[in-house]
Amino acid sequence: MFIPHAPSGYLLAKAIIRPACSSAFAKAIILVGVVGAVIPDIDMVYFYLFDHRLHHHKYFTHWPITWLALLLMATVLLRWAATKKAAFLLAVFALGGMLHMLLDSVVGDIWWQAPWLKQPLKLFTIEAVYQPGG
Repeated sequence: MFIPHAPSGYLLAKAIIRPACSSAFAKAIILVGVVGAVIPDIDMVYFYLFDHRLHHHKYFTHWPITWLALLLMATVLLRWAATKKAAFLLAVFALGGMLHMLLDSVVGDIWWQAPWLKQPLKLFTIEAVYQPGG
C-alpha cells in the first residue's frame, strides 16, 4: 500500500508549508512528508521476505507510539536545538507516520495500544464478498 499513502503525505506537507519558506526547504518538507506517510509500510518488505505469518500492522512501524515518540523527540529538539530545520523535518516525518496510522484505522486493524494491549481497532468493518483465489 505504498502508493495510496503518498498523496496524503503530499497534502499534509503542502498544508504545513508557509509562504515564507524557501523553495529548497519547501521541497524538503514535501519529500519528508511523503516519505513519512509511506514508510510505515516498509514492514511489508520484511513480511513478504521472511515472516508470512504476522499481520504487518503488528510490527512496530505500525504502532502509533512509535510515531508519537518521534513527534515528542522533534518537539524537544525544536525547543532546544540550535538549528531548527532538522527538528522541523523530523516533526513533519512523524506527522506523516501518524497520518498513515489514522488512514489505516478507517477500515484496517491498527493496534493503537501496542505494545501494552494486543487489541486491534478500526472504525468500520468491510465484509469480504469474494475469497482470494476463488
